[in-house]
Amino acid sequence: MSTQRVFVARLAGCTVFDPAGDRLGKVRDVVVIFRKDDPPRVIGLVVEIPGRRHVFLSIGRVTSIATGQVITTGLINVRRFQQRGGEVRVMAELLGRKVYLRDGSGTAVIEDVAIDRNRIGDWDVSQLFLRRPKTSASPFAKGPTTFASWNEVREDSTPGEAQSAEQLVATYSELKPADLANTLLDLPEDRLFEVAEELPDNRLADALEEMPEDEQMHILERLGDERAADILDHMEPDDAADLLGQLPEGRIAQLLGLMEPDEAEDVRALLEYGPDTAGGLMTNEPIVLSAENTVAEALALIRRHELHPALAAAVYITLPPFETPTGRLLGVVHFQRMLRYPPHERLGAIIDDTLEPVPATAPAAEVARLLATYNLVSLPVIDQAHRLVGAVSVDDVLDYLLPDDWRSHDADQPHPAPRIAPPTRMGRR
Repeated sequence: MSTQRVFVARLAGCTVFDPAGDRLGKVRDVVVIFRKDDPPRVIGLVVEIPGRRHVFLSIGRVTSIATGQVITTGLINVRRFQQRGGEVRVMAELLGRKVYLRDGSGTAVIEDVAIDRNRIGDWDVSQLFLRRPKTSASPFAKGPTTFASWNEVREDSTPGEAQSAEQLVATYSELKPADLANTLLDLPEDRLFEVAEELPDNRLADALEEMPEDEQMHILERLGDERAADILDHMEPDDAADLLGQLPEGRIAQLLGLMEPDEAEDVRALLEYGPDTAGGLMTNEPIVLSAENTVAEALALIRRHELHPALAAAVYITLPPFETPTGRLLGVVHFQRMLRYPPHERLGAIIDDTLEPVPATAPAAEVARLLATYNLVSLPVIDQAHRLVGAVSVDDVLDYLLPDDWRSHDADQPHPAPRIAPPTRMGRR
């Protein structure tokens, strides 16, 4: 096993490989236990394996920790990780803690933790990377940093003072929304809400969109009305409508009243449709252009970073107005078709008018059938006047068709049988 010092914040996200070089998962945290007179000892890693399941990997099964990768013996117990008494997760619970330096020089916040392998082969917490309070009034200034051993600090136990979650939020900044959602749900509840308070509205909104509805509601209820409305403003209108649809009518009206008027109007329109209809599944923010717009103009809109890939696959051509509900739908121009024509080509000249739109009242099963039959990633949705009211994409249909608990850690997931051991009734260590 490597004797190289490893900082946990850099270890997070590293790929875990078996001896044959096949990828097993990614490191999400390091688990330690505290000891009375010695630094905390590392007992294992929390690893995310396919299916977004977080499992425990005993440190005894780790044969190498090197830059950017972890090598194991190849066996991973697929039982979901459950934190036991006395165990502490470094990323989730240590980073951001305030400590006192025993030399009397004041307080600092833990920004990273280094682990080393000792002479008998165990991994221990060797050093803490600390940031002291800033000395400048500038909002851009940061305090000086320093290193300290575990025995050179003691935890700040000021009653009622919450631990900072800022460092943990910074560590999560590169996670994709689905991974962020999964990581948040694995945190202890108090820590989850500390982190939720620190996350920017758009990041928390992205994470909520990837969570089961009961978890969404649980978090939303703890945020307070104004923050909850801000989060809903940043969610996709169809996801916000799905979430609000689970709440009592009085609560829905209250939150809609606090949202931005334009965002609230979009959500209200979607709430009028049944959840198992095309209208209930669609987003009312597809790309809409006129027949006079050019291929270059359409491609410029598709390049927007925030645009969902499924919605970027097609542009809908209508008569004015071009906000949903639009004028009459004329047809669709697919992204791939645009690539075959020069930038100055008018969209009206390359419309696909053979694609039949679906009425907003069409059942979800009919939408799924059409997407599968014609190998599409989205379909236009129209009202009785043939006006475009939205588009339903394949990911929305999948969300509807999959079991309610498909995002759950406990849902059965396929795993590579040859290299992953089945759960046992024995202790995980």
